[in-house]
Amino acid sequence: MSFGSASTRPSAAAECPCGGGAFGRCCGPILDGAPAPTAERLMRSRYTAFALGDRVHLTRTWHPRTRPDEIDVDDGTSWHGLVIEHAVEDGDAAVVAFRARWRQHGGDGELRERSRFVRRGGRWVYVDGDVG
Repeated sequence: MSFGSASTRPSAAAECPCGGGAFGRCCGPILDGAPAPTAERLMRSRYTAFALGDRVHLTRTWHPRTRPDEIDVDDGTSWHGLVIEHAVEDGDAAVVAFRARWRQHGGDGELRERSRFVRRGGRWVYVDGDVG
């Protein structure tokens, strides 16, 4: 299954773009504003937000110190799968390593990132990541 910025929001029973089960029990509530219980769940919801073009969620879950002025989700990229390689939490800090497959303008690729998260005001937020 692929998702791109032109996708509509899945039904609650549909498979979540992140591959974690039914959208209504996986990323749907987090995209609606519920706090992610772990950094990995936040990472999954951010992948889903990129797949669905949800700038509001991406902005809300990006640390204000590192958040760009503009988040581009309408660049013609469609997302085809997420694999979490590992996730480690240590108090209010966490690292999540993942691979995400994409397609853009007829070409396929894979994004690999080691993302850093912190808990801020009781909620996990994305800080930054090392792509490679």
